[in-house]
Amino acid sequence: MPNSVMPTSTPSMDGTPCAVSTIGLRKSYGDKVVLDGIDLHIPAGSVFALLGPNGAGKTTTVQILSTLIPADGGRAQVAGHDVTASPDGVRAAIGVTGQFAALDDLLTAEENLLLMADLLRLGKREGRSRAKELLERFEIADVAHKRAATFSGGMRRRLDLAMTLVGDPEVIFLDEPTTGLDPRSRRTMWETVRGLVAGGVTVFLTTQYLEEADQLADRIAVLDGGRIVAEGTADELKSRIPGSHVRLRFTDESEYERAAAVFPSAARDAEALALRIPGDNGIGSLRTLLDRLDDARVRAADLSVHTPDLDDVFLALTGDDGAAAPLHTKETLR
Repeated sequence: MPNSVMPTSTPSMDGTPCAVSTIGLRKSYGDKVVLDGIDLHIPAGSVFALLGPNGAGKTTTVQILSTLIPADGGRAQVAGHDVTASPDGVRAAIGVTGQFAALDDLLTAEENLLLMADLLRLGKREGRSRAKELLERFEIADVAHKRAATFSGGMRRRLDLAMTLVGDPEVIFLDEPTTGLDPRSRRTMWETVRGLVAGGVTVFLTTQYLEEADQLADRIAVLDGGRIVAEGTADELKSRIPGSHVRLRFTDESEYERAAAVFPSAARDAEALALRIPGDNGIGSLRTLLDRLDDARVRAADLSVHTPDLDDVFLALTGDDGAAAPLHTKETLR
Protein backbone atom coordinates (compact mmCIF):
# COMPACT_ATOMS: atom_id res chain seq x y z
CA MET A 1 0.00 0.00 0.00
CA PRO A 2 1.49 3.38 -0.93
CA ASN A 3 2.65 5.57 1.93
CA SER A 4 1.03 8.72 0.56
CA VAL A 5 -1.40 10.20 3.04
CA MET A 6 -4.96 10.65 1.85
CA PRO A 7 -6.32 14.13 2.59
CA THR A 8 -8.29 14.52 5.80
CA SER A 9 -11.08 16.26 3.90
CA THR A 10 -11.76 13.41 1.48
CA PRO A 11 -15.40 14.02 0.57
CA SER A 12 -18.17 11.44 0.61
CA MET A 13 -20.67 11.18 -2.22
CA ASP A 14 -22.83 13.94 -0.71
CA GLY A 15 -19.83 16.24 -0.18
CA THR A 16 -19.46 15.75 3.60
CA PRO A 17 -16.09 14.69 5.04
CA CYS A 18 -15.33 10.97 5.06
CA ALA A 19 -14.55 9.19 8.30
CA VAL A 20 -13.42 6.10 6.37
CA SER A 21 -12.28 5.98 2.75
CA THR A 22 -10.65 3.22 0.69
CA ILE A 23 -9.54 3.06 -2.92
CA GLY A 24 -8.80 -0.27 -4.60
CA LEU A 25 -8.22 -2.16 -1.33
CA ARG A 26 -6.86 -5.66 -1.99
CA LYS A 27 -5.94 -8.65 0.16
CA SER A 28 -5.09 -12.26 -0.68
CA TYR A 29 -4.03 -15.30 1.30
CA GLY A 30 -2.01 -17.47 -1.04
CA ASP A 31 -4.14 -18.10 -4.12
CA LYS A 32 -7.33 -17.01 -2.38
CA VAL A 33 -8.35 -13.45 -3.18
CA VAL A 34 -10.30 -12.07 -0.21
CA LEU A 35 -10.60 -8.41 -1.25
CA ASP A 36 -10.38 -7.51 -4.91
CA GLY A 37 -10.38 -3.73 -5.17
CA ILE A 38 -12.71 -2.32 -2.49
CA ASP A 39 -13.80 1.32 -2.72
CA LEU A 40 -15.59 2.79 0.31
CA HIS A 41 -16.54 6.37 1.21
CA ILE A 42 -18.23 6.63 4.61
CA PRO A 43 -19.44 10.03 5.83
CA ALA A 44 -18.55 11.13 9.34
CA GLY A 45 -21.34 10.73 11.90
CA SER A 46 -23.12 7.93 10.06
CA VAL A 47 -23.69 4.18 10.37
CA PHE A 48 -22.31 2.10 7.52
CA ALA A 49 -23.11 -1.61 7.29
CA LEU A 50 -21.04 -4.13 5.36
CA LEU A 51 -23.02 -7.25 4.49
CA GLY A 52 -21.80 -10.47 2.94
CA PRO A 53 -21.84 -14.24 3.29
CA ASN A 54 -19.41 -16.02 5.61
CA GLY A 55 -15.90 -15.73 4.23
CA ALA A 56 -16.75 -12.72 2.06
CA GLY A 57 -14.02 -10.58 3.62
CA LYS A 58 -15.97 -8.46 6.11
CA THR A 59 -13.67 -9.16 9.05
CA THR A 60 -10.59 -8.82 6.85
CA THR A 61 -11.79 -5.33 5.86
CA VAL A 62 -12.19 -4.35 9.51
CA GLN A 63 -8.77 -5.78 10.36
CA ILE A 64 -7.08 -3.75 7.62
CA LEU A 65 -8.88 -0.52 8.52
CA SER A 66 -8.05 -0.97 12.21
CA THR A 67 -4.35 -1.62 11.32
CA LEU A 68 -4.37 -5.19 12.62
CA ILE A 69 -3.20 -6.59 9.26
CA PRO A 70 -1.72 -4.91 6.17
CA ALA A 71 -3.44 -4.72 2.81
CA ASP A 72 -1.68 -6.03 -0.29
CA GLY A 73 -2.67 -3.00 -2.35
CA GLY A 74 -4.83 0.08 -2.53
CA ARG A 75 -5.16 2.99 -0.14
CA ALA A 76 -7.19 3.57 3.00
CA GLN A 77 -7.68 6.36 5.49
CA VAL A 78 -9.55 6.42 8.78
CA ALA A 79 -10.34 9.65 10.63
CA GLY A 80 -7.97 11.50 8.31
CA HIS A 81 -5.02 9.14 8.89
CA ASP A 82 -3.50 6.83 6.29
CA VAL A 83 -3.59 3.30 7.72
CA THR A 84 -0.04 2.59 6.46
CA ALA A 85 1.67 5.94 6.87
CA SER A 86 0.04 6.82 10.21
CA PRO A 87 -1.12 3.64 11.99
CA ASP A 88 -0.68 5.23 15.43
CA GLY A 89 -2.98 8.08 14.37
CA VAL A 90 -5.59 5.56 13.25
CA ARG A 91 -5.36 3.58 16.49
CA ALA A 92 -5.74 6.71 18.57
CA ALA A 93 -8.94 7.62 16.71
CA ILE A 94 -10.77 4.28 16.66
CA GLY A 95 -12.43 1.69 18.83
CA VAL A 96 -12.94 -1.94 17.81
CA THR A 97 -15.47 -4.45 19.09
CA GLY A 98 -14.97 -7.91 17.63
CA GLN A 99 -17.29 -10.87 17.29
CA PHE A 100 -16.41 -12.07 20.78
CA ALA A 101 -16.23 -9.92 23.90
CA ALA A 102 -12.61 -9.11 24.77
CA LEU A 103 -13.01 -9.18 28.55
CA ASP A 104 -10.87 -10.50 31.36
CA ASP A 105 -13.34 -12.75 33.17
CA LEU A 106 -11.26 -12.67 36.37
CA LEU A 107 -11.69 -8.89 36.63
CA THR A 108 -14.78 -6.93 37.63
CA ALA A 109 -16.57 -4.66 35.19
CA GLU A 110 -14.88 -1.62 36.72
CA GLU A 111 -11.46 -3.29 36.69
CA ASN A 112 -11.83 -4.14 33.00
CA LEU A 113 -12.54 -0.51 32.22
CA LEU A 114 -9.65 0.73 34.39
CA LEU A 115 -7.33 -1.75 32.69
CA MET A 116 -8.30 -0.30 29.31
CA ALA A 117 -7.72 3.22 30.66
CA ASP A 118 -4.22 2.18 31.77
CA LEU A 119 -3.48 0.66 28.36
CA LEU A 120 -4.54 3.96 26.78
CA ARG A 121 -2.27 5.79 29.25
CA LEU A 122 -5.02 7.88 30.75
CA GLY A 123 -4.24 9.49 34.09
CA LYS A 124 -5.52 7.70 37.19
CA ARG A 125 -8.16 10.34 37.94
CA GLU A 126 -9.27 10.57 34.32
CA GLY A 127 -9.43 6.78 34.02
CA ARG A 128 -11.63 6.44 37.09
CA SER A 129 -13.90 9.24 35.92
CA ARG A 130 -14.22 7.68 32.48
CA ALA A 131 -14.95 4.24 33.93
CA LYS A 132 -17.67 5.60 36.22
CA GLU A 133 -19.27 7.50 33.34
CA LEU A 134 -19.33 4.44 31.08
CA LEU A 135 -20.64 2.11 33.79
CA GLU A 136 -23.59 4.45 34.24
CA ARG A 137 -24.06 5.06 30.53
CA PHE A 138 -24.30 1.34 29.76
CA GLU A 139 -26.42 0.60 32.83
CA ILE A 140 -23.93 -1.73 34.46
CA ALA A 141 -23.01 0.46 37.43
CA ASP A 142 -24.97 -1.83 39.76
CA VAL A 143 -22.67 -4.74 38.83
CA ALA A 144 -19.47 -2.71 38.64
CA HIS A 145 -17.81 -4.83 41.31
CA LYS A 146 -18.89 -8.21 39.96
CA ARG A 147 -16.57 -10.33 37.85
CA ALA A 148 -17.21 -10.35 34.10
CA ALA A 149 -17.43 -14.17 34.21
CA THR A 150 -20.81 -13.84 35.95
CA PHE A 151 -22.35 -11.60 33.25
CA SER A 152 -25.02 -12.58 30.74
CA GLY A 153 -24.30 -12.33 27.02
CA GLY A 154 -26.02 -8.96 26.73
CA MET A 155 -24.17 -7.51 29.72
CA ARG A 156 -20.85 -8.77 28.38
CA ARG A 157 -21.48 -7.06 25.05
CA ARG A 158 -22.40 -3.79 26.79
CA LEU A 159 -19.22 -3.93 28.85
CA ASP A 160 -17.18 -4.79 25.75
CA LEU A 161 -18.58 -1.77 23.93
CA ALA A 162 -17.99 0.42 26.99
CA MET A 163 -14.32 -0.64 26.92
CA THR A 164 -14.18 0.37 23.25
CA LEU A 165 -15.31 3.87 24.24
CA VAL A 166 -12.77 4.47 27.02
CA GLY A 167 -10.55 6.32 24.56
CA ASP A 168 -13.44 8.44 23.22
CA PRO A 169 -12.96 7.26 19.59
CA GLU A 170 -14.13 9.09 16.46
CA VAL A 171 -14.77 5.86 14.54
CA ILE A 172 -15.99 2.56 15.97
CA PHE A 173 -15.72 -0.75 14.15
CA LEU A 174 -18.38 -3.24 15.28
CA ASP A 175 -17.67 -6.66 13.78
CA GLU A 176 -20.91 -8.64 14.18
CA PRO A 177 -21.49 -7.09 17.63
CA THR A 178 -24.81 -8.80 18.40
CA THR A 179 -23.89 -12.36 17.43
CA GLY A 180 -25.41 -14.74 19.96
CA LEU A 181 -27.54 -12.14 21.72
CA ASP A 182 -31.23 -12.64 22.37
CA PRO A 183 -33.66 -10.25 20.60
CA ARG A 184 -34.07 -7.99 23.65
CA SER A 185 -30.30 -7.60 24.14
CA ARG A 186 -29.86 -7.02 20.42
CA ARG A 187 -32.35 -4.16 20.45
CA THR A 188 -30.67 -2.66 23.50
CA MET A 189 -27.41 -2.69 21.57
CA TRP A 190 -29.14 -0.99 18.63
CA GLU A 191 -30.27 1.84 20.89
CA THR A 192 -26.71 2.17 22.15
CA VAL A 193 -25.38 2.44 18.59
CA ARG A 194 -27.99 5.10 17.75
CA GLY A 195 -26.92 7.05 20.80
CA LEU A 196 -23.26 6.92 19.74
CA VAL A 197 -24.07 8.26 16.27
CA ALA A 198 -26.23 11.00 17.75
CA GLY A 199 -23.12 12.06 19.65
CA GLY A 200 -21.11 12.35 16.41
CA VAL A 201 -19.37 8.97 16.32
CA THR A 202 -19.06 7.11 13.02
CA VAL A 203 -19.97 3.41 13.18
CA PHE A 204 -18.68 0.81 10.71
CA LEU A 205 -20.83 -2.26 11.23
CA THR A 206 -20.53 -5.78 9.90
CA THR A 207 -23.46 -8.03 10.64
CA GLN A 208 -25.14 -11.29 9.70
CA TYR A 209 -28.51 -9.95 10.85
CA LEU A 210 -30.11 -8.19 7.89
CA GLU A 211 -32.76 -6.59 10.11
CA GLU A 212 -29.90 -4.99 12.04
CA ALA A 213 -28.54 -3.30 8.92
CA ASP A 214 -32.06 -2.26 7.93
CA GLN A 215 -32.67 -0.68 11.35
CA LEU A 216 -29.32 1.03 11.86
CA ALA A 217 -27.45 1.76 8.65
CA ASP A 218 -27.55 5.01 6.70
CA ARG A 219 -25.85 3.16 3.84
CA ILE A 220 -25.22 -0.51 3.16
CA ALA A 221 -22.64 -2.23 0.95
CA VAL A 222 -22.91 -5.88 -0.09
CA LEU A 223 -19.58 -7.69 -0.32
CA ASP A 224 -19.33 -10.87 -2.39
CA GLY A 225 -16.49 -12.54 -4.22
CA GLY A 226 -14.06 -9.95 -2.92
CA ARG A 227 -15.96 -7.05 -4.48
CA ILE A 228 -18.63 -4.56 -3.50
CA VAL A 229 -21.52 -5.75 -5.68
CA ALA A 230 -24.04 -3.09 -4.62
CA GLU A 231 -24.21 -0.09 -2.34
CA GLY A 232 -26.99 2.24 -1.26
CA THR A 233 -29.59 2.90 1.38
CA ALA A 234 -31.75 -0.02 2.47
CA ASP A 235 -34.68 1.28 0.42
CA GLU A 236 -32.49 1.77 -2.65
CA LEU A 237 -31.20 -1.78 -2.44
CA LYS A 238 -34.69 -3.20 -1.98
CA SER A 239 -36.00 -1.25 -4.98
CA ARG A 240 -33.51 -3.02 -7.26
CA ILE A 241 -34.89 -6.48 -6.54
CA PRO A 242 -37.97 -7.73 -8.42
CA GLY A 243 -40.84 -9.16 -6.44
CA SER A 244 -42.91 -6.14 -5.41
CA HIS A 245 -46.58 -6.96 -5.60
CA VAL A 246 -50.03 -6.21 -4.25
CA ARG A 247 -52.08 -9.04 -2.79
CA LEU A 248 -55.85 -8.83 -3.03
CA ARG A 249 -57.98 -11.24 -1.04
CA PHE A 250 -61.69 -11.86 -1.49
CA THR A 251 -64.38 -13.57 0.55
CA ASP A 252 -66.77 -13.98 -2.37
CA GLU A 253 -65.79 -16.28 -5.25
CA SER A 254 -67.66 -14.23 -7.83
CA GLU A 255 -65.79 -11.08 -6.78
CA TYR A 256 -62.55 -13.04 -7.01
CA GLU A 257 -63.35 -14.20 -10.57
CA ARG A 258 -64.31 -10.69 -11.68
CA ALA A 259 -61.07 -9.30 -10.26
CA ALA A 260 -59.10 -12.02 -12.05
CA ALA A 261 -60.71 -10.86 -15.31
CA VAL A 262 -59.63 -7.26 -14.56
CA PHE A 263 -56.04 -8.38 -13.85
CA PRO A 264 -55.41 -11.33 -16.20
CA SER A 265 -51.64 -11.32 -15.54
CA ALA A 266 -52.11 -11.73 -11.78
CA ALA A 267 -50.98 -14.93 -10.07
CA ARG A 268 -54.05 -16.74 -8.76
CA ASP A 269 -54.56 -18.58 -5.49
CA ALA A 270 -58.02 -20.11 -5.90
CA GLU A 271 -57.96 -21.81 -2.52
CA ALA A 272 -57.34 -18.54 -0.66
CA LEU A 273 -59.39 -16.47 -3.16
CA ALA A 274 -56.37 -14.22 -3.57
CA LEU A 275 -54.60 -12.50 -6.45
CA ARG A 276 -50.96 -11.45 -6.54
CA ILE A 277 -50.52 -8.45 -8.86
CA PRO A 278 -46.94 -7.44 -9.76
CA GLY A 279 -46.02 -3.76 -9.66
CA ASP A 280 -43.60 -1.18 -8.33
CA ASN A 281 -45.85 -0.42 -5.34
CA GLY A 282 -45.59 3.32 -5.89
CA ILE A 283 -48.48 5.53 -4.87
CA GLY A 284 -49.40 6.12 -8.51
CA SER A 285 -49.47 2.41 -9.33
CA LEU A 286 -51.55 1.65 -6.25
CA ARG A 287 -54.02 4.41 -7.11
CA THR A 288 -54.34 3.02 -10.66
CA LEU A 289 -55.03 -0.45 -9.28
CA LEU A 290 -57.74 0.85 -6.96
CA ASP A 291 -59.29 2.86 -9.80
CA ARG A 292 -59.48 -0.26 -11.96
CA LEU A 293 -61.19 -2.17 -9.15
CA ASP A 294 -63.63 0.70 -8.65
CA ASP A 295 -64.40 0.97 -12.37
CA ALA A 296 -65.16 -2.76 -12.46
CA ARG A 297 -67.18 -2.45 -9.22
CA VAL A 298 -65.10 -5.13 -7.58
CA ARG A 299 -64.67 -5.08 -3.81
CA ALA A 300 -61.73 -6.84 -2.16
CA ALA A 301 -61.91 -8.04 1.43
CA ASP A 302 -58.37 -6.75 2.06
CA LEU A 303 -55.32 -5.46 0.27
CA SER A 304 -51.68 -5.78 1.29
CA VAL A 305 -48.55 -4.37 -0.29
CA HIS A 306 -45.43 -6.55 -0.36
CA THR A 307 -41.91 -5.33 -1.10
CA PRO A 308 -38.61 -7.23 -1.10
CA ASP A 309 -36.69 -7.06 2.18
CA LEU A 310 -32.96 -7.18 2.76
CA ASP A 311 -33.10 -10.97 2.89
CA ASP A 312 -34.25 -10.92 -0.74
CA VAL A 313 -31.52 -8.41 -1.61
CA PHE A 314 -28.87 -10.51 0.13
CA LEU A 315 -29.90 -13.74 -1.59
CA ALA A 316 -30.10 -12.09 -5.01
CA LEU A 317 -26.75 -10.34 -4.77
CA THR A 318 -24.72 -13.10 -3.15
CA GLY A 319 -26.27 -16.16 -4.81
CA ASP A 320 -24.10 -18.78 -6.44
CA ASP A 321 -26.47 -19.67 -9.23
CA GLY A 322 -26.51 -18.21 -12.70
CA ALA A 323 -29.54 -16.04 -11.99
CA ALA A 324 -27.52 -13.93 -9.58
CA ALA A 325 -24.45 -13.61 -11.78
CA PRO A 326 -25.56 -10.48 -13.71
CA LEU A 327 -25.76 -8.60 -10.41
CA HIS A 328 -22.11 -9.24 -9.59
CA THR A 329 -20.98 -5.82 -10.79
CA LYS A 330 -20.72 -2.79 -8.58
CA GLU A 331 -23.80 -0.59 -8.54
CA THR A 332 -23.72 2.65 -6.60
CA LEU A 333 -27.36 3.47 -5.96
CA ARG A 334 -28.40 7.08 -5.60
